[in-house]
Parts: sequence; structure tokens; C-alpha cells
Amino acid sequence: MKRSLRRALWAGAVVAVTVAAVPVTTAFGAGTVTTTFTRAQDWGTGHETRVTVTNGSSAAISTWRIEFDLPSGTTISSAWDADVTSSGNHYVAVKKSWAGGIAPGASFSWGYNGTGAFKAPLNCTINGAACGGGTPPPTTTPPTTTPPTTTPPTTPPPTTPPPTTPPPNTGGKKVVGYFAEWGVYGRNYHVKNIQTSGSAAKLTHILYAFGNTTGGRCSIGDSYADYEKAYTAADSVDGVADTWDQPLRGSFNQLRKLKQMNPHLKVIWSFGGWTWSGGFTQAAQNPAAFAESCYNLVEDPRWADVFDGIDVDWEYPNACGLTCDTSGPNAFKNVISALRSKFGSSALVTAAITADGSNGGKIDATDYAGAIGNLNWLMPMTYDYFGAFAAQGPTAPHSPLTSYTGIPQQGFNSDAAIQKLKSKGVPANKLLLGIGFYGRGWTGVTQAAPGGSATGAAPGTYEAGIEDYKVLKNTCPATGTIAGTAYAKCGSNWWSYDTPSTINGKMTYANNQGLGGAFFWELSGDTSNGELIGAIKGGLG
Repeated sequence: MKRSLRRALWAGAVVAVTVAAVPVTTAFGAGTVTTTFTRAQDWGTGHETRVTVTNGSSAAISTWRIEFDLPSGTTISSAWDADVTSSGNHYVAVKKSWAGGIAPGASFSWGYNGTGAFKAPLNCTINGAACGGGTPPPTTTPPTTTPPTTTPPTTPPPTTPPPTTPPPNTGGKKVVGYFAEWGVYGRNYHVKNIQTSGSAAKLTHILYAFGNTTGGRCSIGDSYADYEKAYTAADSVDGVADTWDQPLRGSFNQLRKLKQMNPHLKVIWSFGGWTWSGGFTQAAQNPAAFAESCYNLVEDPRWADVFDGIDVDWEYPNACGLTCDTSGPNAFKNVISALRSKFGSSALVTAAITADGSNGGKIDATDYAGAIGNLNWLMPMTYDYFGAFAAQGPTAPHSPLTSYTGIPQQGFNSDAAIQKLKSKGVPANKLLLGIGFYGRGWTGVTQAAPGGSATGAAPGTYEAGIEDYKVLKNTCPATGTIAGTAYAKCGSNWWSYDTPSTINGKMTYANNQGLGGAFFWELSGDTSNGELIGAIKGGLG
């Protein structure tokens, strides 16, 4: 159940942007089905619009189609959670294939970024019926932040630059995604892909994985990928090539450019992971020295503006992962305290932790609640509970939301971890629910339902037993669900993974539990148009 197991195997949230301005809304109606265009943000040379389809009828609607014109000077530059096409200034938006119907009284939201100032759409129709029009009243309160864009504005937004201090842990839901540094090699996944997929507009935070902890100190994980690799114009996030003499290249420079294009984004440097957690044992012997080394690295003048804080991915304090730690139940709390003291109150300090909710399991081994006062949030890794590391099975979903009859291990499910952490005193709004953008699978399986025997790991693109969602959705489409997640049997292979539909259910759970949002491992597993991130964003509301 170690998310970062893929660190060794492969090396080879969302939430709408919080705005200060009062939204301006334009509604159109077609009978009892309405469409609302809300100006989320407007910075003069561009804007962000949230579109909500509400079913006010007594019957479910299975699909929807919105057609509208945008006034001269306004165009759509990017959209999410709807398929949008255009001909001149005429736009058509239709329901994505993964989005379900809209029940009576329910609604569905999608959004777009546009060039020019916000202007109310004209000639709107919804499902072919004519819609009325309206003109938004002027706003007198300028936004204090610049919303996400797919392409940078033609001129710098005339707003006050966003503060360097991260927002407090209140307000909107967080959508946090891992970017794996080694993905720039065989996976050919680069920072640019975060932008072109539309994911940058939906993320609130990116976790850059991983920095090393060898010798009880923070150190560089891969200098070539991090800050040496030269990017061509075609591969660069902003279309500008690196030069041989520039002071910073690699993914760090690409992340800097991504943040410039998406000022709402924060980037956190994650240290440890399955492979590099061994150094935390020595770090716990001198937390102040460890914190000093981490601060000096994260705040290195070459890239200090790239990172907004540090993430600790210790697998596992006072328990066993790749190696065993016997630092005691207070070690994690002491390390986090030292990091907060060194980084200060304005930096983000977060942690990915075990999701073992069993009695006497890994959550019980460490005082996570004692550390929460110095953390912005905790991320229990609620995936990798089951997989072909148990080669003979039984087959089981690797990220069950709840327990179910026949689950191989009690306490190995998301809800068990969340409830245990809450019972120990961790506030719900400081917990994020974990989602895997990949599946785990077995081969030699004859039983379609979970609980069957197997002969080993199913073949995978990078490693047996593991496959990206973007591959599985086509090669082994889900045929059933159990415990809030999906599974499928294709030939003799059996896979479990999350889909947009099951993610929507998990986000409903996160909302009902009052959680602070969701996080996922990792960006390259999603489709090229960000289906799974879209489901997280839409589900969190």
C-alpha cells in the first residue's frame, strides 16, 4: 500500500479559484433547465467564467448542449469539463462522455478561460430551446488574483501581483497533484503537459517528487531533470527555448514559467518517498540540522521563487517501509516542528502519510495528531492497499473507499484511515483524500468478481502489475464497482482503478466528511485532456 513504491518501479482539488471580487452572473432559461454564466474573475485582458447547468425539472436529463455567441473582443482560450468547439464567435458546449446525467434539482458545472474582459454570451440555446439574454452589472471591486490561463495574456494583467505568502488553511478545497521528476524520461511527461491538458487551471498545488534525504539531510534527487535539462521551444511550457548560458533550466525553470502563467498555483518540494525515506531516521536524531539543510536547499537563490514550501513523505516513521524506522512515536512530530520553525509561518509544510487504518497499524505507530498544528495539511495515501505484490491474490481494489465483505485486510480502506485520524484529533479540513491515477492488476485470474486467485502481476507498460488510467480506460474498461472504486477482467487479467465516475463518488465522500480536498499520484497517469482532474474539480464543487 505504498504509493511511492512506484518511485522504484517506474524509475524506470479541484476546486474553483478563490476570488475576492463579487461574481457577476448571467442566467438563461429553457423551460426549467437553466444555464448560468458566472464571471469568476476578470483582469481586463482576460477572464474566467464558470458555467452551471441546473435541472429544475422533475425528470433527469441525460445530456445537454449549449450554443451561444460571444461578443466581439471576447474569445474562449481554454475550457474544462465540457467539450467546446467554435466557428468564429459561435460556440457549442456539450457534455463530456464521462459526465453522468443531471438528476432533478441537481446541477453540473464547467468552465472556461477567455481573452478580453468578461461579456455576457448572446443568442444562447440549451438543448435547442431559445434562451433569454442579460447584461451583467458593472463590478467596482477589482480581483486581487489573476486566474489560470492556457496562454499568457498579451499584456501583463494590470492587477497587484499575488502575495508570496500562501493562503491559510481555510476557504476553498485543495486539489494537489504529484509531478514525478523521472517522468521526463521514459514517460515523456513534462511540465508543459500540465498546461496543455488543462490541468494547471484545475490544480491548486503541485508536489514535486522527490528530493533525497540521504545522511539525514535534504539533497537533490536528480540534478539533470531538476535544473540542468535544456528545453526546446516545442517542449517548453511557454514556447521559449532554453539557452546554453541561462542560470536555471530543467523542470524547475519550467515550473517557474508555469506559475507565471497560472499565478494561483503553488509548488511544494516533496522529500523522501518509498526509495528515499531511509534518511529520515538520521534526520530524527537532529531535526534542527535536517530542517536547516532543507531550508537552504528549497530556498536556494537559483530557484527560491519556484517553491512555496516543503512536503515530508516519510514511509514510515516508527514503522517499516523499504527500511524499518525505530525513532519512536514522537520522531515525526519533532521533525515537522523543526521544519515549521525554520521555514516560518508563511511557508507550506505538508506531509504524505500512511493510510493503514488497521488496529495497531502504521497510523497508530506515530503521533500524527501531535504534528498537525505545524502542518498545513496531511495526505493519507489511500491507495496501494492491495496489488500483485501479493502475487497469488486475492484480487481486490487497490483503493477501496470503504470496507466490503471479503476485503483481504480490515482497516485497509480510505474511510478507516480518515476516521482513525479524525478520532485522534486531526481536523477534517486538514485531511486530503488520496486518489491513484493508475490501476493495479493480476494475471491468471478466472473470476470476474473481486476475491479471485491469480498467478502473478498483469503486464504493464512500465512495470508488471501497474498501469496508467489513460491506458486502462481503453484496454480494459471498467465493468463493475466495489467499495467505491472500479474493476474489470479482460482475458485473464484483472485490474482495479478509479474512473471519473468513482472519483465523483469519492469527492462526495470528501465533501460530506468536511475534508480539505483531494490529492493524487500522479499527473502523467491522466488522459491528455485531464479527465480525472476534471472529475476531482467537478466533484469537490
